[in-house]
Amino acid sequence: MKDNDVKKMILTPIEDLITEDFGAIGTPERDQFEMECDAFIIGERLKVERLKAGLTQEQLAERIGTKKSFISRVERGRTDIQLSTLVKLFRGLGRQISVRVL
Repeated sequence: MKDNDVKKMILTPIEDLITEDFGAIGTPERDQFEMECDAFIIGERLKVERLKAGLTQEQLAERIGTKKSFISRVERGRTDIQLSTLVKLFRGLGRQISVRVL
């Protein structure tokens, strides 16, 4: 790609793309999208920490007294969990969590 071609490219801000697909901030559709994103991020972090600990989903489930299917749902962002459950999950991995309000 030539320098002139790069200068001609117009990039759309990610916020504009999200608004186009999921609505403006504060709409029910956007709120749902953002909750699903948060659940996905938490699930991915849980998975990374579980793998670092060298545990299977089943082993983690046994440690905290739940089922493998629950761990799987959390890791896939398919369940809404309480803060106390989130703390329990990460404690089962020997980790702590902190919460920030932005």
